[in-house]
Amino acid sequence: MPMGHTATQQADSGGLTVTEHRLANGLRVVLSEDHLTPVAAVCLWYDVGSRHEAAGRTGLAHLFEHLMFQGSAQVPGNGHFELVQGAGGSLNGTTSFERTNYFETMPAHQLELALWLEADRMGSLLTALDQESLDNQRDVVKNERRQRYDNVPYGTAFERLTAMVYPEGHPYHHTPIGSMAHLDAASLEDARAFFRTYYAPGNAVLAVVGDIDPERTLGWVEKYFGTIPAHDAKPAPRDGSLPDVVGREVREVVREDVPSRALMAAYRLPHDGTRESDAADLALTVLGGGESSRLHNRLVRRDRTAVAAGFGLLRLTGAPSLGWLDVKASGGVEVSAIEAAVDEELARFAEEGPTAEEMERAQAQLEREWLDRLATVGGRADELCRFAVLFGDPRLALTAVRRALDVTAEEVRAVAAARLRPDNRAVLVYEPVPAADTAPDTPDGPPADASAAADEEGEPAQ
Repeated sequence: MPMGHTATQQADSGGLTVTEHRLANGLRVVLSEDHLTPVAAVCLWYDVGSRHEAAGRTGLAHLFEHLMFQGSAQVPGNGHFELVQGAGGSLNGTTSFERTNYFETMPAHQLELALWLEADRMGSLLTALDQESLDNQRDVVKNERRQRYDNVPYGTAFERLTAMVYPEGHPYHHTPIGSMAHLDAASLEDARAFFRTYYAPGNAVLAVVGDIDPERTLGWVEKYFGTIPAHDAKPAPRDGSLPDVVGREVREVVREDVPSRALMAAYRLPHDGTRESDAADLALTVLGGGESSRLHNRLVRRDRTAVAAGFGLLRLTGAPSLGWLDVKASGGVEVSAIEAAVDEELARFAEEGPTAEEMERAQAQLEREWLDRLATVGGRADELCRFAVLFGDPRLALTAVRRALDVTAEEVRAVAAARLRPDNRAVLVYEPVPAADTAPDTPDGPPADASAAADEEGEPAQ
């Protein structure tokens, strides 16, 4: 039988409770009971993402996410979609640098179906995985790359900046979508080996949240997942540590058929899970988090040199996080004028820090986002999995916002002064040219084997 402990209500958790259990095969199970609405969410995180991929096999984690929807021993073809949607539920999966997740939200009385489906593909996908399925989903992923990244304006910006901030050979140098060449090179045995290595009970966390009976739910989990053999062959992830700052500005001019000039930049920021990361999140919120932010007010409202200006944080645990600046220029405005204004605002912020009003507004914004995630059973299940996989304790999901609310204005100023500097960034300058005359300004641009998104939506064609 599964081992577990009694539910405990965390301080500042809004009355939410969490229990954690572990099956004999290593699967961690997190349950959170909530009878507000008659729905239940199932979320399964596997501790595998693009950072775990071997050289020459980028995109395999994302490709395999698609393969998980292509049938298992008892559910052929698109049966997973058909059964969930036919029962009134919704589902999907995504891949990021650090994990792959699968999730369903179901009417509460259909919870057993979702658990059976997830267990069937965890335990038996290899029996259904064949060359036809691999070729089919390889084509789907390649077409996804064309439609979402290669053939849309600014589509490859994220992969370019990622490759510039994280050096060649670093596990975060490439992003989850993968390169066309590596996708073509993936063999059926590559896919099978990937499944055997990473899709094991001991490398996963299952969260079930909503209108559930915990004892009955745990019984279903044991019934369907408990017979899956344990398997522990996962290699340790490659070291993602880097200096706090890049040490110089890395710059590239991209000449493409885009609607307007653009300035994009990426900064190395503190690892997720640290107080410094929360301070960095607040700094970027004050500087570029919405229409009340400093950069929006300066560039869009006052100077009218830009039509959009934003600054956001991609939180990472196994490598420095990424601060992402994105400014689209107004017609005819040179990027140099925008960049000068951005640097002026960053320097002023590093010197003065946020005002009391800005701190209150930024902390309220982060708190609202946190509450929004926990307000739905699906969002809460995902957060419980996230904190279990990345930080070892799902309960932290219920109190995580407290750290951000405790950060001081001086800490926000200090992290901005230390990290939001010209010698700690990669810069892309987009210059519009006709479609027939697109080429990068320099031949030394990043390789074309990384993707344009940190979190790849994985719903395959049906």
